Amino acid sequence: MADAAGEAAPAGSGRLVTVPVHYGGEHGPDLDEVARRAGLTAAAAARLHAGGEYVVRAVGFSPGFPFLAGLPPALATPRRPEPRRRVPAHSVGVAAGQTGVYPVASAGGWNLIGRSTVAVYDPRRDDPFLLAVGDRVRFAAAGEGPGSLADPAPARSTSPAPVPPDPEPLELLPSDPHLPALAVVAPGLLDLVVDAGRLGQGRFGLARGGPLDAPAARLANRLVGNEPDAPLLELTLTGPVLRALAPCVVAVTGPALAPVVGGEAAPPYTSLALAAGDELRFAPTGVGARSYLALAGGVASRRFLGSASVDLRGLVGRPLRAGDVLGRAAERRAVAGRGFVPHGGARRGAGPFGSVTTLRLLPGPQHEPEAWAALTGAPFEVSAADRVGVRLAGAPVPGGEVTSEGVPVGAVQVPPGGSPIVLLADRGTLGGYAKPALVHPADLPRLAQLRPGDRVRFVAAARG
Repeated sequence: MADAAGEAAPAGSGRLVTVPVHYGGEHGPDLDEVARRAGLTAAAAARLHAGGEYVVRAVGFSPGFPFLAGLPPALATPRRPEPRRRVPAHSVGVAAGQTGVYPVASAGGWNLIGRSTVAVYDPRRDDPFLLAVGDRVRFAAAGEGPGSLADPAPARSTSPAPVPPDPEPLELLPSDPHLPALAVVAPGLLDLVVDAGRLGQGRFGLARGGPLDAPAARLANRLVGNEPDAPLLELTLTGPVLRALAPCVVAVTGPALAPVVGGEAAPPYTSLALAAGDELRFAPTGVGARSYLALAGGVASRRFLGSASVDLRGLVGRPLRAGDVLGRAAERRAVAGRGFVPHGGARRGAGPFGSVTTLRLLPGPQHEPEAWAALTGAPFEVSAADRVGVRLAGAPVPGGEVTSEGVPVGAVQVPPGGSPIVLLADRGTLGGYAKPALVHPADLPRLAQLRPGDRVRFVAAARG
């Protein structure tokens, strides 16, 4: 099915933006195949691509990725059967009836015909996004001379430039915090600063992000007297080694890790007083994937578009590394010894390997009886999991490509191969695969605690 972005382009009301492109060769490894399917030479296909005007219909998939309408029908080419594991940043591609530019290096299945000499997204710029919905785009050559692939008419760049380097991540942690509290002696597997998330920025392709197990994160903040959505650390599977630089109060919640202070086990779900010099480690419990560390006063961090949350796909912030110093955002008196264990204790949200976690389903945008029966008929096993989503192995589920559309958190996405992927907070905001079901919002924290090897059973959510 062709994407909506591939329909005839309406008259655009936005700005006209020229995007210079190096066509073909190492920059456009699929141009020859696109041209062959169109019955054209590579040079003619490049001229045809650069000869029209496009309209930005949507921005999504990854931050700043423009879905452009107006591709000449001759260049409409199906997605590649097997997506590339890594598409270079600034690559210009075509898929079905649309064209677009990859802002950052990522996996992708579009056919690559060139690379842009301007970055459509850079989080370090004052305006990170080159294009917005409604803008008009013309592609221009960025070659060396007349007659080359990079000399398409009628548009031609007057000042050819090299392909820019990949965008660099934007640093959010202050290098010299005003109220230093914890030094990172050794990082864990993945330690990220998160808050409520980056709200209202999906129109630019940015995921909301934030804590995957939001109730556990809010509880950690409450235990140390912070606002519920104050910046704190999300710890995955292992956790860092930290040393207190000054007296401070912390709390650890979530099922995956238990705190160890000075070599002695300390209670989770309880506010803990650390003295200067105390070492804080974390003991994996074998249950769940994530825990949260709140610091009284909140973790000091800069913000990008209103949030301190790290967005690895969006190149916003980074995981902790050895030598980092975590500061308190504000002075805050907190009482040690405050505790609250949620129902089920540390086992809330996940079970040990081999157990079955039950998740409730709601009908999705492409709800079909056959897919619903396959999802609810037998348990699945988690084959991989990260902040983008949870991949499941089991009986195949009917799915396939659909018109690219918004993708909600918790969507059960089914590619043509039939293996479901349940999408989490860092998923791409637009996607082109069938979504026969959605995980009930109240069950998302349980979903976030699944680990490879865990088993999942889906059931229909009760009505009413």
